[in-house]
Amino acid sequence: MRISGFTKTTLLDYPGKIAATIFLGGCNLRCPFCHNAPLVLAPGKEPSHPLEEVLHFLEKRRNVLEGVCISGGEPTLDPALPSLCRKIKSLGYPIKLDTNGTNPGLLRELAGERLIDHIAMDIKSSPENYAKAAGIDHPDLDKIRASAAWLLTDPLPYEFRTTVVRELHTEEDLRQIARWLSGARAYFLQAYRDAPQVMQPGCTACTKEEMEHYRDLLLASIPSVQLRGID
Repeated sequence: MRISGFTKTTLLDYPGKIAATIFLGGCNLRCPFCHNAPLVLAPGKEPSHPLEEVLHFLEKRRNVLEGVCISGGEPTLDPALPSLCRKIKSLGYPIKLDTNGTNPGLLRELAGERLIDHIAMDIKSSPENYAKAAGIDHPDLDKIRASAAWLLTDPLPYEFRTTVVRELHTEEDLRQIARWLSGARAYFLQAYRDAPQVMQPGCTACTKEEMEHYRDLLLASIPSVQLRGID
């Protein structure tokens, strides 16, 4: 397994916990707003963190850290993900997994083995405009819908989240998402932030007022909707 990024301490990635975050490279989507294009497009060129060193660090920090987040890229593309989760769980850590939802079978498998404790699933846009926001012509919406439907009915803690980009999202997209994921327990709208390594330069953020309006649209059918990254 190649670990392409490792954040030793974060208060942001795992809700309510002091955590470390492991980044696995590669992704099956090409979202224009992705802020870490090298990790997606050329993970082999990113610095590698030896697995044994990462596990050794986690073992030493068990009295400080409260959880581990596994992110990407898209971590479910790595066939060694279940093995990694088992190693982390053996150290006593709860695990949060960030995913785009394109591998529902593996998500259910990991949850069934109690290898993950929290899932954050990205919702790129409404089904009608998913391809535009995902940056590929034919995203597998059947699998994405299956992952979302499973989360909506499973007791595993989760959140859905959407990074809102002026050039990619409309009011109608948010209305469609509200209908699609009606009753979701937790939803976050994230403000787009420009970065030097963004996948497609030229994206811009919505205003605070626009983000609040989009939040209100989702609140019509989703009881808990919060904003992230709003100044």
